[in-house]
Amino acid sequence: MINNWLRKNLKGDPILWGIVLLFSLISIAVVYSATGTLAYKSRGGNTEYFLFKHTSLIVLGLLFMWLAHRIDYRHYSRISLYALLASVPLLIFTFVMGSTLNEASRWLTIPVINQTFQPSDLAKLALITHLASMLSRRQQHVGDFKTTLLPVMLWVGVICGLIILSNASTALLLFVTCLLLMFIGRVPLKQMAVMVAIGVVVGGVGLAAGQRWKTVQSRIESFTDKSKPVPFQLEHAYIAEATGGLFGKGPGKSTERNIMPHPYSDFIYAIIIEEYGLFGGVVVLFLYLAFLYRGLKTVMNSAGAFGGLLSAGLTFSLVLQAMVNMGVAVGLGPITGLPLPLLSMGGTSLIFTGISIGIILAVSRGEREIRPMVGEPADTARIPKVALS
Repeated sequence: MINNWLRKNLKGDPILWGIVLLFSLISIAVVYSATGTLAYKSRGGNTEYFLFKHTSLIVLGLLFMWLAHRIDYRHYSRISLYALLASVPLLIFTFVMGSTLNEASRWLTIPVINQTFQPSDLAKLALITHLASMLSRRQQHVGDFKTTLLPVMLWVGVICGLIILSNASTALLLFVTCLLLMFIGRVPLKQMAVMVAIGVVVGGVGLAAGQRWKTVQSRIESFTDKSKPVPFQLEHAYIAEATGGLFGKGPGKSTERNIMPHPYSDFIYAIIIEEYGLFGGVVVLFLYLAFLYRGLKTVMNSAGAFGGLLSAGLTFSLVLQAMVNMGVAVGLGPITGLPLPLLSMGGTSLIFTGISIGIILAVSRGEREIRPMVGEPADTARIPKVALS
């Protein structure tokens, strides 16, 4: 009976479902531990406050993931353009009048529910989806500058340029994801080189005109100049990882969570290693690699270019951010401030992550792109299968 219910309601790649549910359980356990001190100080000793809040947001994210995976993914091709058009004014408004934290205006506060929201989350999802749509519709003319590459460059330049004003690391990762998507979409390397040149110019102007130039400069200098002291949060991340040993101190026994800033977000991977040891850190890394493998398997099994490109873009976006976060936590790169997707405590970002995974699951359901949908151009329905070679 349970198996029948699961087959009926949880469609798509079952292994991907299992990976996401396992990530959710790990996230609840680690965030509960990492927020203990914060809850005790800010909530009058109510150490379960953030546990219930985070758990409810994870459940909400899973609900949105379930809803997204029930929708024919071809519908997202249409929605993406409207989402992009909404993202541009939202990003501008956030930069000018958004809530400021750590000298960066990245958040809007949603009235009534008093929940913060990062328009960059919406912009990332919309750009990747629309880029996959544009490339799939023009597979026969992918090298044509005017009809294909110009609109691609305009959208990537506008969205990444607006995001970099207040969030350099997110903009850079999104730009790299777009380049990977263009490569998979068979865009000629010469055209991609032009894209990189435009990205360097737009990125430089955005950094200079935005809020993060001094922060980016200081973080790069701290990473490259070994004569400078290790940043405070990174120093305690090292201590957490060094004292974790092979199997860790045990769940809830972290000591660095009481000292390290934001142990439940940017440096949650260090807390995982401290409490669960090198073994726990490797398990988490393996889960992300398994997620990458299942996402790319969905790409290979996709019946059409849009589904393959869409799944590839969303998979790369999540896994690249995870690899950067874990790399920063162990000292392989400069501090970025990026959370660890699927594990860090978050707000509406968990919902957008859920939607992204739901779309990947929708593609993995194997819906074919042979029959045009009502109002859909015929060339979208009959396109060559995406290739990773």
